[in-house]
Amino acid sequence: MPDTQPSRIQDGDMTESRAREMIELMFFAYRDFTGEPDSLLARYGFGRAHHRVIYFVGRNAGITVTDLLGILQITKQSLSRVLGHLLNEGFVEQRTDAQDRRRRRLYLTDRAVALERELTARQSARIARALDHAGPEARAGFIAVLRGMIEPRDRDRVPPAS
Repeated sequence: MPDTQPSRIQDGDMTESRAREMIELMFFAYRDFTGEPDSLLARYGFGRAHHRVIYFVGRNAGITVTDLLGILQITKQSLSRVLGHLLNEGFVEQRTDAQDRRRRRLYLTDRAVALERELTARQSARIARALDHAGPEARAGFIAVLRGMIEPRDRDRVPPAS
């Protein structure tokens, strides 16, 4: 459900042309942010959905399938397809929870850890270059804008900036 606060464009603080400029910048930035990882993932027959699973399982070792579904906001069927592929290819392993045998916990294998590190290093380098280009004061504003774009109910899923 979208935020019920009126947007600045509705209030007149942002023109439609300025909003379109921002949208276009987001499209190009996202294309380039994901482009290099897409090429690397394609070598394994993986796509962006695989990348998201690898990233969030790596950040949350032992995450349950239910919690992963909550983060990704995708259907169980979509996750099942991607997760099955990662399990079959030896990138993710499932372990039964010690306290609740019905619950499955997910972990990256060593080769997935290496892939996740390489993908994250490439994306981190792109962000670092952009922040260097924008100047030292840009980091806080960039973080604030990104947090502001996240639905309020999900903002606590992202660790606070350090």
